[in-house]
Amino acid sequence: MTRFVSLLLILGALSGCSLFGDDDNSEPPAKLEPFEKQARLVSLWSRDTGEGTREQRVKLIPAVYRERVYAADRNGTVLAYELDSGKQVWRSKTGLAISAGAGVGDGLVLVGSSEAKLVALDADTGEELWRTSASSEILSVPQVSDGVVVVQAVDGTIAGLDASDGKRLWIHDRSAPVLTLRGTSTPLVVQGVVLAGFANGKMTALELRSGRQVWEVAVAVSRGRSELQRIVDLDADAEIRDGVLYVASYQGRIVAISLQDGRMLWNRDMSAYAGIAVDNRQVYVSDADSEAWALDRRTGASLWKQGILRRRDLTAPVVTGEFVGVGDFEGYVHLLTQDEGLIAGRVRVDKAGIQAAPVALSGDRLLVLGAGGKLVLYQLELVE
Repeated sequence: MTRFVSLLLILGALSGCSLFGDDDNSEPPAKLEPFEKQARLVSLWSRDTGEGTREQRVKLIPAVYRERVYAADRNGTVLAYELDSGKQVWRSKTGLAISAGAGVGDGLVLVGSSEAKLVALDADTGEELWRTSASSEILSVPQVSDGVVVVQAVDGTIAGLDASDGKRLWIHDRSAPVLTLRGTSTPLVVQGVVLAGFANGKMTALELRSGRQVWEVAVAVSRGRSELQRIVDLDADAEIRDGVLYVASYQGRIVAISLQDGRMLWNRDMSAYAGIAVDNRQVYVSDADSEAWALDRRTGASLWKQGILRRRDLTAPVVTGEFVGVGDFEGYVHLLTQDEGLIAGRVRVDKAGIQAAPVALSGDRLLVLGAGGKLVLYQLELVE
């Protein structure tokens, strides 16, 4: 408990309102200014999923699987909705303080808890199939692929479990530094390889079936005299495009890595913990000051930087249609133009704020889950 409280205090000292939206004596969030409207987000349906995050910094992210939407709240409830209509299909109560989810695949819905429990539900019915214990609190969305569930805990341990019963197949133990940000990036699973980022600034590739390490890259190197200055967590979820892995670190760098051999293709100094998005041409980043960037995907060179939303605790960006969407601490989703980063549209989703990045769906639709539990499916439309 002492370490947990210390981490919360440290985070507040590091970023003030940029992480939690609380008032303090740091630089205030940027005020929202008028803009020329080029697009709008039209609500197709809206649902109340429950208590939301209950003002906790947890990773509750909606997931879409087989034309259904899955969402969870901090009180332990997991829900399934029809994607097209928003009609509730099932509701399941786990009795846990859910801190990560939902992860979906192989017919499963997976959620992790602050009590270090991992629960697997049947994606069709919501029936609990199994639950098991992790090594510590789970703040990373569990993943499943080819019969293997991958779960990463805050103590640096990542494990592969049998998707049929939750029994452990392998474990990769990487001790966490003394001080870290409160969070864990979500592992990626691609072509039988697990890609996981750690609080020591390293990205590791592991075989999905065995957990054997394939390669490892130091995305950021810990520097500075104090423990605070040496924090280099990989909390931002990585992205893959055309065989290249894009990773950002806190107080470190953003890098492009070859998936084949772990070779670093380019790197540049940048601090980020929210996340990144990638399209055919550009890498989009919400940095630690909530300034939005577009970088050249091939070289990492800056194409534009937008500070109009500075200190608004931006989520990871998401590419939707011709725009880039980000959520903020007051519950707004902002649409930025891809070529210049100008504000092109805005809608308020949830007054409790938005912590999870919006989810882009086919047909220029955007799925957003607010911190207060409001789940909305939007249609992106251009303004004539």
